[in-house]
Amino acid sequence: MTSIETHLPTDVSASTPAIATWLTTADHKKVGRLFIGTSFVALLAGLVLAILVTFERINADSYQILSDNSVPQVLAAVRLLLTFGTVVPLLLGLSIAIVPLQLGARSNAFPRLAAAGFWTWLTGLGLALASIIGNGGPSGGNSDLVDLYLAGSIVLGLGVLMTATSIAVSVLTTRAPGMGILRAPLFTWSSLVGSLALILTMPVLIGTTVYVYIDHRYARAGFGGNTGVNQWIGWALSQPFSYLLAIPALGIVLDVVPTICRTRLAQRSVAFGAVGVVAVAALATVTQTSITLPWDGAKFLDNAGTKIADLLPFLLLNVVPVLGLLGVLGLSLLTLKSTKPVISAPLTFVLIGLLGILLGAAAHIVGLVQDAGLTGSIYEAGVYVPITFGAITIAFGGICYWGPKLWGRSISDKAAIPLALLALLAIGLDSIPYYIAGFADQPTGLVNGFSYSGPQDLWNALTCAGFVVMLLASIAFVGLALKSFTSGAVAGNDPWDGTSLEWATSSPPPAENFAGVIVVNSATPLADIKSGSSNGKVA
Repeated sequence: MTSIETHLPTDVSASTPAIATWLTTADHKKVGRLFIGTSFVALLAGLVLAILVTFERINADSYQILSDNSVPQVLAAVRLLLTFGTVVPLLLGLSIAIVPLQLGARSNAFPRLAAAGFWTWLTGLGLALASIIGNGGPSGGNSDLVDLYLAGSIVLGLGVLMTATSIAVSVLTTRAPGMGILRAPLFTWSSLVGSLALILTMPVLIGTTVYVYIDHRYARAGFGGNTGVNQWIGWALSQPFSYLLAIPALGIVLDVVPTICRTRLAQRSVAFGAVGVVAVAALATVTQTSITLPWDGAKFLDNAGTKIADLLPFLLLNVVPVLGLLGVLGLSLLTLKSTKPVISAPLTFVLIGLLGILLGAAAHIVGLVQDAGLTGSIYEAGVYVPITFGAITIAFGGICYWGPKLWGRSISDKAAIPLALLALLAIGLDSIPYYIAGFADQPTGLVNGFSYSGPQDLWNALTCAGFVVMLLASIAFVGLALKSFTSGAVAGNDPWDGTSLEWATSSPPPAENFAGVIVVNSATPLADIKSGSSNGKVA
């Protein structure tokens, strides 16, 4: 038995309508693009709702747009759209589309499973959003639609799990001859690590949601009813789960930086460890345990043993993943230092996105120190947003980088780089003001009825402006991508002078990706083929 199906449904018949080929396709390149395209729609919708929420907070004395009862559900819709509607499908879509090409495989493993995963995810997301619209999200007033929200979340989780399974099995079973795991590109490795993290954590989310669903439908005794929904499953819309979702983005950084710089990645073996270390965050997610630090430095010596006992799990679950992120940044900087980097859109996007993720991860550590008094404050949003926007920005860089391979046409650096700078501005505006407001004790989950000393309207106006900037940057990027990939300059098969196997086939790739089997004997097989070395050859 093989994990690559040998009788995939063809979609090349001239008599088959184009829309039908997309609805029924199991081609990993099309499935990946379906994920990416749908995530753009969710991103724009989520940003519009975020603007409404942050605009409402500017004047905290009265409701201007939203009603009191709608606030919890709108906030849930924002997180749902940005997390499971954007970050998850955007990075899964890139993995589904690109990883088989990097592996030298003619398809992904279990292609129908990945295709079914897309439609299952989309159905679940649609059900969850429909329930929110009908007053059935967290704290919703319609009991049946609260059940629908929970059922949709379960279906959504199953779709993500199915797709992650296809990616993980692809990496483990469909690599080209001679390609050991340490010879695989870093994006392939990060996709494997990220998929395994999802395979570990999504059953926890699905199982918890099933419990909440049963309790809400039949008893409402143990899980808090409609008001307890976020208490039990809200961890999937916050930290450290957001670290796990961003893991494939780290692989994009580690592939883009050396390729754009026309050099090799510094300390390649260390990069594998750095990406893997970030996955330690899965421990906190699987156990649904948030380890905070009850720290009082002045009294440390009074009870040093207890303090150290508190510190060790805190370091493991919260600080160790950040060390992995720092490792990715350090390796990227070392690679940049070894050559004269060429300013390009992919490089600009990925570096800005990585800085955003690091900003949020560092702020997360501070927020978990109990003596800082940030629990329950808007500070948490200042952690979530830069990690989320950072992952999205890196994915934009990945689209600039691999888009020429998938569509055969390239995005202009001159047009795309300003959009990366807008994303940087948005990350700053949607993090720093939140941190200041958090230290001023602005509560989370509210848009009205709070007051504190200082220019609170200013901080909330700045965050609103940040979401507006990100919305404009996203709209412009989507428009630029559509124009570039339909009528832009022809890219050629290897526009970046790459060294990994996705650049060894035509742009866009044929149905089965490669004309023959490529035998790999190094981590840079395409460079070996170009040089005529015996370390890489087509059988």
